[in-house]
Amino acid sequence: MKVRDIISSIEQLAPLSYQESYDNAGLVVGEYNQEVNGVLICLDVVESVVEEAIKKDANLIIAHHPIVFKGLKRFNGSNYVERTVMLAIKNNIAIYAAHTNIDSVRGGVSERICDLIGLQKKKILSPVGADLKKLVTFVPCDYAEKVREAIFKAGAGSIGNYDSCSFNTEGTGSFRGGEKTNPHVGEVGKLHYESEVRIETVFPKHLRGKVVGAMLGAHPYEEVAYDIYSLDNTNPQVGLGMVGELENEENTIDFLKRIKEIFGCGCIRHTNITTDKVKKVAVCGGSGSFLLRNAISAKADVFVTGDFKYHEFFDAEDKIIIADIGHYESEQFTRDIFYEIVTKKLPNFAVHISEINSNPINYL
Repeated sequence: MKVRDIISSIEQLAPLSYQESYDNAGLVVGEYNQEVNGVLICLDVVESVVEEAIKKDANLIIAHHPIVFKGLKRFNGSNYVERTVMLAIKNNIAIYAAHTNIDSVRGGVSERICDLIGLQKKKILSPVGADLKKLVTFVPCDYAEKVREAIFKAGAGSIGNYDSCSFNTEGTGSFRGGEKTNPHVGEVGKLHYESEVRIETVFPKHLRGKVVGAMLGAHPYEEVAYDIYSLDNTNPQVGLGMVGELENEENTIDFLKRIKEIFGCGCIRHTNITTDKVKKVAVCGGSGSFLLRNAISAKADVFVTGDFKYHEFFDAEDKIIIADIGHYESEQFTRDIFYEIVTKKLPNFAVHISEINSNPINYL
């Protein structure tokens, strides 16, 4: 088993193209073709985690936070980042990170928070725009079903909770093959008219190669006519943060105490208690202050996240309760997501969750 085989299962859920522009997700240390003995899963890669990987004979570390965010100009062990990278390289340990890309998908970090809290009717809080493409192709009627099945299997045709979505219209196509052609129908040098189906469907842009390849493989024509359009629509399945509803209203203080217990918080920093009851809750793993306006617009009663600064708490303006549970606390269950993905693909492989508590923040 090679590094690329293992990380491909993560990127099927969370493609690297979904990471934010400032991020550095992906294979940070190591080679894609490196043979893997075992996997160690963690939130943060620090020296003690690499040492743990050495002891457990795990030469691939899968982390949420990339150990390298900025360019490293020297490797002389002057800080923990350099020492960690150097130790990994010396021991032939690869380091892979899935960060904002796994924050941005259904089944990712924010949805795991929703599930732990018990939220229903979940939606992405800030969906991305211009992520979708539209494919239009023209297929002889007898092959339309085959082509549709191929592109749906490649990931096209999903809209919300629906799949296999397409629009189909019948018409007549015309073409004339030149001397070096081998047409599926018609004769070389003669104008031919063929009853065809125009198939339209959508797909996320990162699947372009896969979808087009599937279409070309299933299409009977020697030269396939197709169009791809960029759409301005938001993609409701991709974006940061989530919002959902509790099955039943909860007393606000009881709700805050409950999430403190679920996430093992040293404390919850919160704004004024502006409502006695909680029904609608917005969440974001890690640093979520940039989504406060989205949470207010969604009419959430509480926004559960981490890393709010002092002055940012004023921005709630008594329109919402900010519940800052801590960065580490909000993302700690990301390790479980990685574990489930890898063990589903490799049920008999050596996969470990790190025993190191890498949270740099302590509470008295």
